[in-house]
Amino acid sequence: MLSERAAPAACPAVSPTAPMPDTPASDPARALQLAAQTFEIEARALLGLAARQGEGFAGAVAAMLACRGRVIVMGMGKSGHVGRKIAATLASTGTPAFFVHPAEASHGDLGMVQPGDVVLAISNSGESDELAAILPALRRLGVTLVAMTGKPGSTLAGHADWVLDSGVDQEACPLNLAPTASTTAQMALGDALAVALLDARGFKEADFARSHPGGALGRKLLVHVADLMVRGDALPTVAPETPFIEMMRTMSAKGLGTALVVAPDGAGQRLLGIFTDGDLRRQVERGADLRTLRAGDVMHPRPKTIRADALAVAAAELMEQHRITAVAVLDAGGGLAGLLTIGDLMRAKVV
Repeated sequence: MLSERAAPAACPAVSPTAPMPDTPASDPARALQLAAQTFEIEARALLGLAARQGEGFAGAVAAMLACRGRVIVMGMGKSGHVGRKIAATLASTGTPAFFVHPAEASHGDLGMVQPGDVVLAISNSGESDELAAILPALRRLGVTLVAMTGKPGSTLAGHADWVLDSGVDQEACPLNLAPTASTTAQMALGDALAVALLDARGFKEADFARSHPGGALGRKLLVHVADLMVRGDALPTVAPETPFIEMMRTMSAKGLGTALVVAPDGAGQRLLGIFTDGDLRRQVERGADLRTLRAGDVMHPRPKTIRADALAVAAAELMEQHRITAVAVLDAGGGLAGLLTIGDLMRAKVV
């Protein structure tokens, strides 16, 4: 006969607001004091960098600018995390770059590094075992080696073609142990390299947008009116002699709150005027006999227009400037190409 298993003891009820045992209490004043101290130490570290940059920084920029391969960034621990960010910043600002983990490089990833590349090796001490192990192999590959280190007399610096001094007087950590000010200095030096390189390349907003197509700047600088506008059979077009009621039916059917009054122009159409929901409201307020009116009687004869090849953000600015919600779009020959509404811009997240 199977014996019954003893039921587990019930867990004691714990209040969700009760403090966990042995949890140290936070001292707000002490926390704020340490925050201010951290900012001060790291600010001093950054300000001290400028005076120590010279031939090494200029040489590193020149080498990366002349590089026909890639900039390979390496670093261990916290320097590795900084290195990943530096590689991403370089790549997004016109300098092809990626990160290779030094430990993985010893086990095959060194194949990612090719002759003619530039290697940016980051180590605060300059004595990282993983980096030291691959320095001879890097030299045999014939790469240009740039060392970013807090110790210009280190092993890493001794093997480098160019040395970036990222040294700091102290870490922000109260124990002066955790990489804090030193990693901030490394990050700033990486940003300085990226800024110097993008300036030397003549890197512009449009170049930045091409590498950030999903971001707000990409949408502003890459999306054109032609990409968003309504065109073809979806356009609410009417002739100037169209009765007012028929024009309203067209507006309702197309659902754009606008009618475009047009005349034939060869194979296309020439824009004569525009009528909007706001114009309808004003006609009603005036007490006009709508049954007697035609499209040509109530249209705006000089509507705001924009070219199809213009940036969508320019259309947004035009609508904002004139407090309108739609703009007619013209092709290169001045013919009607489409209609762009504020709704189109909002769906595309241009505004």
